[in-house]
Amino acid sequence: MGIRFLKISGVYFLIAVLLGLTMGIIHNFAFTSVHAHLNLLGWVSMALFGIIYSIYPQAGKTTLAKTHFWLHNLGLPVMQGALFLQILTSNGAFTVGIIIGSIIVVFGILLFVINLFKAIR
Repeated sequence: MGIRFLKISGVYFLIAVLLGLTMGIIHNFAFTSVHAHLNLLGWVSMALFGIIYSIYPQAGKTTLAKTHFWLHNLGLPVMQGALFLQILTSNGAFTVGIIIGSIIVVFGILLFVINLFKAIR
């Protein structure tokens, strides 16, 4: 599971860097919050999850770890996609997507914390 988290963290890092580059080139920083969340929840957090699951492979082999992986990778794109569309269109209708995606991410992180306490002694 650690390798999966590390690989996907690199994908989020690339997306965040490309978004940051694009904002810099066009001098429009409206998507700064999307850029920051992709870096922090995508790149940094997922890389840390991957490192922790690599150091403690017994934690990475659990159903909690697998569920955490899928919840994080479902919730983060939903949350950030909805935030991107809300900023792009100034349409508050996307707030529901932001909330749903955020709750999914939080639930995944809750499973990660529970997994740490159960698997690492």
